[in-house]
Amino acid sequence: MEGNFEELMATRADVQLTPPPLLSKLQDLKEQVHETSEKLKTSNVKFTKAARQNPLTSDNLRKVQADRQFAADIIADLLMELGKSGSFQSLQDAVAIEKEKKANLYSTITREQEGRKKIKLLQKQLQDVQQEKKVELQSRIELIAHLKDQLQEMKAKTSMEGKYIKKDTELQVSQTQKKCNIAESDLQMELQKMKEKMDEEIRVHVEIENFLRQHQQELEEKLEYWMEKYDKDTEEKQAELNTLKTSRTNDLSLLTDLAKQYEEFDTVITEDRLEKEKAEQQKNQEKMELTSVIKIQAWWRGLMVRKNLGPYAKTKSKKGKETGKKGKKGGKKKK
Repeated sequence: MEGNFEELMATRADVQLTPPPLLSKLQDLKEQVHETSEKLKTSNVKFTKAARQNPLTSDNLRKVQADRQFAADIIADLLMELGKSGSFQSLQDAVAIEKEKKANLYSTITREQEGRKKIKLLQKQLQDVQQEKKVELQSRIELIAHLKDQLQEMKAKTSMEGKYIKKDTELQVSQTQKKCNIAESDLQMELQKMKEKMDEEIRVHVEIENFLRQHQQELEEKLEYWMEKYDKDTEEKQAELNTLKTSRTNDLSLLTDLAKQYEEFDTVITEDRLEKEKAEQQKNQEKMELTSVIKIQAWWRGLMVRKNLGPYAKTKSKKGKETGKKGKKGGKKKK
């Protein structure tokens, strides 16, 4: 440290010999160096207090030695830079690097604190979950005991119900047998009635069969009559159909001839109508042309009169007077 101080004093002596334009810049550098030394002193005092409060261990001594060596290196680099270029950029760079390291350290500490808080919160949540599971387990054990009691009750109740159902079933079987015997006797009686009814149905069937045979014979005779009538009517209708076909063929040929005549007449009428339309258009065209010619002639005559051209040049004064009189008359009429 004493060697660094002597180099600093030598640098200050050299600075006094520098030209006036650099004095202001060096003065600023001195002030900044002074501020930096003051900060180092303050940090040294704080470290001394901390060292007094906490006993020095081997780790703390190594840290102090490393910090001292770091400060000595920075000051040496600063003195060399001041001696060479008169700036202190190395000091600023070192301070910026230390600030960045300190910020990274603080961010790491902050993340560690947040992680510890999250761990404590998760531990608390785990304890709450364990407590809830214990309570739930206890309630389930109580539920199992309650269900076992209910099972015993259900077994006893089931055995009693089984005995009751067995007796009830035996009683129902005996009642069903009695009902079956009664139903069997009823069915026997009904069977006897059905046999009597079948005998009667057979007798009725024989009578109906005889009646149907007689009726069938009558129907066969009628069928033969109607078949003969059908053949006669069919022949008559076939003859009528042939006549209608012949007349239809004649009508179709007549219709074809009429259609041809209609087409010829329609063609003639269409041609005549087109000729009439063309004649009408030609007439209208000639009429329009005549009207245009008359208008052009009237315009040309009026132009010659106004300009006194051609045969109207000799009577200029007379026609001027006449036109003046006509103009006065026309003005009076217009009024």
